[in-house]
Amino acid sequence: MSDPAAKGEYGNANPWTIAILVAVATFMEVLDTTIANVALRYISGGLAISSDEASWVITTYLVANSIVLCASGWIAQMFGRKNFFLMCIALFTLSSLLCGLAWNLQVLLIFRVMQGLAGGGMTPVAQSILAAAFPPAKRSQGFALYGIAVVVAPIVGPTLGGWLSDNLSWHWCFLINVPVGLISVILIYLIIPSSPEKQKERERLWAKGPNFDIVGFLLIVMFLGGLELVLDRGQIDDWFGSEFIVTFAATSAIALLLFIPWELNRPQPLIDIRMLAGRQFGTCFLIMLVTGALLIATTQILPQLLQEEFGYTATLAGLAISPGGAVTLCMMVVVGRLGFVQPRYLIAAGAAVACYAMVYMLRMTPDVDYWYFAWSRIYLGFGLPLIFIPITAASYDGIAPNKTDQASALINLARNFGGSVGVALSQTVLARREQFHQSRLVEHLGSWNPFYNDTLNHIQTYLTGRTATGGTAGTSTAIIGQMVQSQATILAYVDVFVVLAIIAMVMVPLALTLRTVDRNAGVKAAH
Repeated sequence: MSDPAAKGEYGNANPWTIAILVAVATFMEVLDTTIANVALRYISGGLAISSDEASWVITTYLVANSIVLCASGWIAQMFGRKNFFLMCIALFTLSSLLCGLAWNLQVLLIFRVMQGLAGGGMTPVAQSILAAAFPPAKRSQGFALYGIAVVVAPIVGPTLGGWLSDNLSWHWCFLINVPVGLISVILIYLIIPSSPEKQKERERLWAKGPNFDIVGFLLIVMFLGGLELVLDRGQIDDWFGSEFIVTFAATSAIALLLFIPWELNRPQPLIDIRMLAGRQFGTCFLIMLVTGALLIATTQILPQLLQEEFGYTATLAGLAISPGGAVTLCMMVVVGRLGFVQPRYLIAAGAAVACYAMVYMLRMTPDVDYWYFAWSRIYLGFGLPLIFIPITAASYDGIAPNKTDQASALINLARNFGGSVGVALSQTVLARREQFHQSRLVEHLGSWNPFYNDTLNHIQTYLTGRTATGGTAGTSTAIIGQMVQSQATILAYVDVFVVLAIIAMVMVPLALTLRTVDRNAGVKAAH
C-alpha cells in the first residue's frame, strides 16, 4: 500500500511534470518584467513618444502586478488554484497578443495593465500549486526548479528582448508569449487534476457568501494607481504646479488615509495592516521595497543609457546586463548553503555590495567600454541574492501559519511597487539633473574662456577643407553644443546612480535592526 504522505495533493499526477509546467508559465511571466527594458528605445521611436513616456510600459505592468497580489489569495480560494492559474495564463497570453498589436501608447498601456493583472496572480498561485503537488519531504526540490526559472528569466530577458528588437521588431517581445501561453493553458488543463474535495470546500465558502473586501480593494487601487500616475506624470506636468497632479496626489493620499482604519476594523482584511506594524515584518517589507526599486530601476536605466549615449544595439545592451544574471544564478546556490548565518548579516552584506555596484558607476566617462557596465551588473548580481533569499526567512519569522499567504503577497507587492517607484524616481532625477548640468556647462561657453576657444579652433581646423561651402563656424558651434549635451546627460546618469547608491545604503542599517531568527522554530513546531 502506498503511503499517502509520499504523495502530494494531486495524487498520482507526476509532481515533476506539474513543476515543469508551472515553472514554464512563471518563466514567461518573469521574463516579461525585463524583456521590454531593452526595447524601450524601439517602442519610443515606433510610437513617437519620449523615453520617459516609454518607461511607463514598465511601471504600469508593475503597479497592476502589485494590485492583484492583494486579492490573489481570495480569488484562488474561491475559484480554485488551478482555475485561477488557467485564467491568469489565458489573460496573460491574450494581453501579450494585444500588446504586440498596439498602435499607440495609450492602448499599449491598457494592455500592459491587463498583462500585469494576469502576471500578478500567477506568481503566488504557482507557489501554492507546487506546494500541493509535492509531498513535504520533496517540496524543496520542486521549489528549487521553480527558483531556477525565476532567476534565469531575468538573465534571458534583456538579451532575448534586444535580439528580437534588433532583428524583428519590439512587438515580438510580447508576441513571443502567445505560443508558450497557449501550450501552457492546454497542458495544465489536461495534466493538473481537479480535486472534488476542494470543489466541495469552495461550494461551502460560496454558500457563506463571497466575503471579499471590495472597499479595501478599491481603496488600494486608488492609492497605488494614483501614486503611480503622480510619479509617472509629475516630471512632464511640472509636479504640483499641475492641477492634474494635485488631484491624483490628493486622491492617493485620501485613499491611504481611509484604507488604514478600514482594514484595521475588518474581521478578514484584504491586507493585515498589523503585520506591517510589526518590527520584523515591517522592516522586511521596507527592505524589499528598496530592493525592488534598486533592481528594476537599474535594469531599466542601464539599457537606456547604453543605447542612447553609447550607441549600443538593443542586443548588446541586453548582453551587458546578462553577466550579472549569471552571477545571480550561481550566488543563489551559494547563499542557499549559508543557512548558519543570521539573515540580518547576509542582507546587510548584500546591501553593501549593491551600494558598491552603484558607486562603481560614478566613475563613468564617455570612453568606458562594455566590461565597465558588465562589471557593475556582476557586482549587483553578487549582492542581490544575499538579500532575496535571507529576507524570506526573516519575513516569515514570527508569522502565524494562517498568515503566510498574506506575508508572501505583501513581500511580492513591496518588490513590484518598489520597482515601479524606482523607475519613476530614476527618470525624474535624470530629466531634472540633465537640465541642471546643461545650464552649468553652458555658463562656461564663451570667447572669454581659453579652453572653449582652443576647442573651437581645433574643430574648425579639422573641418576646413571637408565642407563644400567652407563655412565651418556654425558647424563647429553645433558640434560643441552636442558635446555639452552629451556630457550633461552622462553627468545626469551619474546622479541617478548616486541616488540609487544612497537607496542601497539605507538597507544596511535597516537590515541590522532585524532580530535573530530561530532556525529550529519550524522543526520544534513540527514535533
